[in-house]
Amino acid sequence: MTAPAVVYRLEIAYEGTAYRGWQIQREGPTIQGALLNAARRLVGEGVRIIGASRTDAGVHALRQTASLSLAALPRRSLSTAEVQRALNARLPTDIRVVQVREVAGEFDARRHALGKRYAYLLEAAASPSPFLRRFAWHVAAPLDLEAMRESLVPLRGHHDFTAFRAAAGRAQPPFCRVRGVHVVARRERVAVLISADRFLHHMVRNIVGSAVEVGRGARKPVWLQELLRGRDRTRAGPTAPAHGLTLVRVVYPR
Repeated sequence: MTAPAVVYRLEIAYEGTAYRGWQIQREGPTIQGALLNAARRLVGEGVRIIGASRTDAGVHALRQTASLSLAALPRRSLSTAEVQRALNARLPTDIRVVQVREVAGEFDARRHALGKRYAYLLEAAASPSPFLRRFAWHVAAPLDLEAMRESLVPLRGHHDFTAFRAAAGRAQPPFCRVRGVHVVARRERVAVLISADRFLHHMVRNIVGSAVEVGRGARKPVWLQELLRGRDRTRAGPTAPAHGLTLVRVVYPR
């Protein structure tokens, strides 16, 4: 009889600059591909990795979650600490496994997620910091943060977010429940934090791009509510650059 697969829940941090996103593609390095290669070097074939969020090229993560299924272990059983150390020893330095837990065999990082939280970092300064160039969108003009906050309030709740969905994601249902949206600032650094049960393709980046138009004074705060009701992506603001976006955490049942 074949032994059941061993499943680990991984919490992963990565800088996405050098990668074409999470999901394995035909060309270019990906986060999933790097993890798969590291796991195969550890135990051989029979490895499966499923991520909770398919982050785009250039997007970062503080706490991406993935389920790592091993059809067979090496000669002896490995502790979670040993799995973490072994994977990190085989991964590029811009990807780190920050936590490993052994979980029930049916755990699936994508299907079992209840929600996600993203943070988008803006740098509203006359001159951009060289230390933030990979992690923040530089916006030279001063931003009206109160106007941005006011514009984002109507997005809370269960809505059709077609107006903020990329064309590539039209096959997915457009309804999401936004549980929280906040704008916090420290000097020139501004973070837009959005939590929801699910996100559409480029949804956070499109929302931020539109909110920045409000912050610059090019649009009134009511504009985002009008966009939401109109469900027309062509009328919304630009897509914010990928490098300012970070997946903060994925939420699961306790």
